[in-house]
Amino acid sequence: MLNRRLLLAGCGALLAGCSASPAPSQPVATTVPPPAPPQPPAGSMPPVSSAPVIDRASYDAFVQRLRVDARAEGISAGTVQQALGTIQPLPRVLELDRKQPEGVLTWEQYRDRIVSPLRIQNGRKAYAENAALLQQIEARYNVSPRVIVAIWGMETNYGANMGGFNVVEALATLAWEGRRATFFRKELMAALRILDQGNVPFSHMIGSWAGAMGNPQFMPTSFERLAVDFDGDGHKNIWDSKADALASIANYLARSGWQTGQGWAMEARAPAGFDIERANTDTQRPLRDWARLGWRKGDGSPLPASDTVASLAVPTRSSGQVFLGLPNLRVIRRYNSPMNYGLAVSMLADRVA
Repeated sequence: MLNRRLLLAGCGALLAGCSASPAPSQPVATTVPPPAPPQPPAGSMPPVSSAPVIDRASYDAFVQRLRVDARAEGISAGTVQQALGTIQPLPRVLELDRKQPEGVLTWEQYRDRIVSPLRIQNGRKAYAENAALLQQIEARYNVSPRVIVAIWGMETNYGANMGGFNVVEALATLAWEGRRATFFRKELMAALRILDQGNVPFSHMIGSWAGAMGNPQFMPTSFERLAVDFDGDGHKNIWDSKADALASIANYLARSGWQTGQGWAMEARAPAGFDIERANTDTQRPLRDWARLGWRKGDGSPLPASDTVASLAVPTRSSGQVFLGLPNLRVIRRYNSPMNYGLAVSMLADRVA
């Protein structure tokens, strides 16, 4: 599910599944706190531009303490030995964590990269191949299959790129490194509990460098709260079971307040005199009232005479494109908060089915 970000300050990040992106990302659902400015202890860490240096004595001592703490929290000896017995620190994880943004994309660049013809084509294929499953998921959670597939496509390119890092090793590296130790230690303990419950083999628990996991790119604590066993095999396997993965996305949205039939966003055409730099995105009014104020659909056709409440949704670094955000745009943004992410999911959802 992952949040997460790289190269897209103000736009969210190109997520792990965005195959066109130049660098890995951190997802979403997943609320990873933003990297803190580097503040190393004096003389203990190389400059940001240098390759990370691992103090193995410090790391090994950390893992030993972690083993004791995991057992004290009820994690079985077998799981502790399997997951922590031979783990290694990952310098690449530290390198990515310290990486500062190298630039920003405009909304138009981000939109065209994410909502690409290939992603739309692959989304339509994924939707068709999983139509029966998606209907079952919709019947249980009352969430649009189009949005489920769009988030799947945004996060991992429909399962093609779930990340290449062992989640336990990545989280242990970040928890040991210390800048966000409390957050990542909590996620690491959750990952150990997931393993201890037998949801996924240790070798299959892969994810992003920040520990976001599986098809939906859930952080481990999000997995514990929101992953579901939709296929009924006794495990919540968001890596290998499409049923569990897609239903977990639906459960996330349903638990976040999804409103059936309320839509997510529509491109809009502003009336004369509208200044995008001064747009008021807080005001909510029915679509019929936006129409009275001179707003139209993006293609110039009239807005529906509807009581559905909408507010202005302005992409970050947009050169003019603007949307009316419908109730479920806020729900999508609970999965991953950047406005550009929410609007890209909305656009992709409109095109995949």
